[in-house]
Amino acid sequence: MITGAARGLGRACALAYARAGADLSLVDVPGALPGVPYPLGSESQLAHTADLCREAGAAVLVRHADVRDLKALHSVAADTEERFGAIDVLVNNAGIAAPSGMAAHEIDESEWQIMIDVDLSGAWRAIHAVGSRMIRRRAGSIINIASTAGLVGYRHFAGYVAAKHGLVGLTKAVALDYAPQRVRVNALCPGSVRDDSFMEGRMLSEIARTLSIPVSEHEETFVQAQPMNALVDPEDVACAALWLASDDSRQMTGSVLTIDGGFTAR
Repeated sequence: MITGAARGLGRACALAYARAGADLSLVDVPGALPGVPYPLGSESQLAHTADLCREAGAAVLVRHADVRDLKALHSVAADTEERFGAIDVLVNNAGIAAPSGMAAHEIDESEWQIMIDVDLSGAWRAIHAVGSRMIRRRAGSIINIASTAGLVGYRHFAGYVAAKHGLVGLTKAVALDYAPQRVRVNALCPGSVRDDSFMEGRMLSEIARTLSIPVSEHEETFVQAQPMNALVDPEDVACAALWLASDDSRQMTGSVLTIDGGFTAR
């Protein structure tokens, strides 16, 4: 079960799992959210992700749900379990990058609320919907897509940084809650992820826009801060998510994997 599956990292993870033989429950809003100043993944993009996964051999369930709606996520989890028998993996990928680009005191309450509600509370709601089902089976892997913003601060991104730091903390706390039942919970912290055209990602360009960086120059600008002189590819994150879902990482829980080309090593 992958939230935010219409495009970007959600699509990359979906394809990685499909190619590895998994069946998929793909979840996205899709459409606009009031207060988010850019278009989110569309219904057609979610359908395209599903088609790509079917071409890779996966059985696919598509569901529209807002991660701000706990009842809707419980319905998705029930549908997923009914279709496939169990939920082995949850990828909490749904998230927004804006409203951002302002000092903390310039954020109004509604802007603060939607950032926390989607990026932090949305992940908790998905865990709420799936966690008890995994506990009953004494098996499962929950993977929270955080960010380097969950490890360090970024100027003019107070809401995003607070939400992603909270998501790292949530990961550690839930990992301890679920460890006796052999349900693992880990976080991935990507750095600057390239807006791959095939994945239709646009997170990095939206971050650039909030910082008044010309879109035509944004990759060059972000690369300058990367010790390895390259942006992270969506597949880099998807490969890590695939590993965290596998038995090869069976002793990992409460961990935070950073995929940032050395950015946070400085």
